[in-house]
Amino acid sequence: MRDFTHKIYRCLLEELQQAGYSFQTFHEFLASPEKRVVVIRHDIDDRKNNSLHFAYTEHTFGIRSSYYFRILPKSYDPIIIDIINNLGHEIGYYSEDLSLARGKMGKAIELFREHLTEFRRHYPVKTIYMHGSPLSRYDNRDLWENYNYRDYGITGEPYFDVDYSKVLYLTDTGRRWDNRISVRDRVPNEFQFHFRSTYDIIENINKLPDRVMFNFHPQRWDDGFLPWFRELIFQNAKNIIKKYFFVRRGLEE
Repeated sequence: MRDFTHKIYRCLLEELQQAGYSFQTFHEFLASPEKRVVVIRHDIDDRKNNSLHFAYTEHTFGIRSSYYFRILPKSYDPIIIDIINNLGHEIGYYSEDLSLARGKMGKAIELFREHLTEFRRHYPVKTIYMHGSPLSRYDNRDLWENYNYRDYGITGEPYFDVDYSKVLYLTDTGRRWDNRISVRDRVPNEFQFHFRSTYDIIENINKLPDRVMFNFHPQRWDDGFLPWFRELIFQNAKNIIKKYFFVRRGLEE
């Protein structure tokens, strides 16, 4: 059976609920984390309409999750943001301002303020997340070595504000779950799980720790065969490029 379809996503949600997990947005988790909880984060890089399918599906399950949008047109869409907001989900800013400013810190923080203000026209954004920008020489996290996002009313950023010794982080980066392809979407791993497919996760639901954060990229998930297959081919090609970056940067595992 194909992986990365909306059908298998619904199966994953069902299994998580049956295993006794509750669900919180990232902002809710930071404020008051529940004991046995899943935090679902969606990174909207491209094909922004796909995020609606996830938002409606979660709504039918009574689940609220967090959606992070880039400022670029292929991601940012006020109509889609308003719909997802009205379904009860959290909206966050998927920031890449240091890359957009080509490493210039002063320009980057100006862009951050400008873009955050734009997002807050639609939703009172409280959390942000840095875009990995794998082809950029600049790491967007470095902006916060010179500035403090809390000065802008931001309560948290997943890379800086989660204790990953207590929270299992699972990301579909690279269209796989073992995180062997990601250039920057990496956190300290205190858990000995190496899932390749969503089916592997489902089969091991009862072995997961009490707190889990999932990172989904909706562009990768489709029930229709043609868009699903196009994304498969594109991602496989992208993974080859990322593999090259690993070798160049000495990050090969």
